[in-house]
Amino acid sequence: MAVPAEEPGKPGKIEGSGESGESEAPGKPARTRLISGPGMLLVWLYGVMVVGAVSRSAVQIATEFDKAPLAYSLSAVAGLVYGFITYSLVRGGERARRAALVCCAAELAGVLIVGTWTLADPSAFPDATVWSDYGMGYLFIPVLLPITALFWLRRGRTAVP
Repeated sequence: MAVPAEEPGKPGKIEGSGESGESEAPGKPARTRLISGPGMLLVWLYGVMVVGAVSRSAVQIATEFDKAPLAYSLSAVAGLVYGFITYSLVRGGERARRAALVCCAAELAGVLIVGTWTLADPSAFPDATVWSDYGMGYLFIPVLLPITALFWLRRGRTAVP
């Protein structure tokens, strides 16, 4: 079954939901799409960050891990976080939305902690992480992306009856 057309910027229904917004399985609500409108841009940006963080950390861990193990490990963790958020956004549904909300909040906390740590004690990081200096090496996308995602995910929350 094809996904019905939706208004730009408004969450839509996922394949398998009936025309009334009810799921075809009784007792289960329709899964809300999280990637409609601006959500699609979030998925694209998180996808780019997954590739960047995972690629960077994989090469650094494989070739020079002993130089800055903390920095390279944190970049790998960032890549995993980005991957989970991307998966949650694409999956859709209330459970995935809640998981993405929690993960985006954890991501923002990580960016703020690591960003502050790299400024307060630069000697702890002989090489930069994805989250160093609040993501300055990535045009501050690591600090702006979770804030934007948190607003989008809170806005897309379905009403509880």
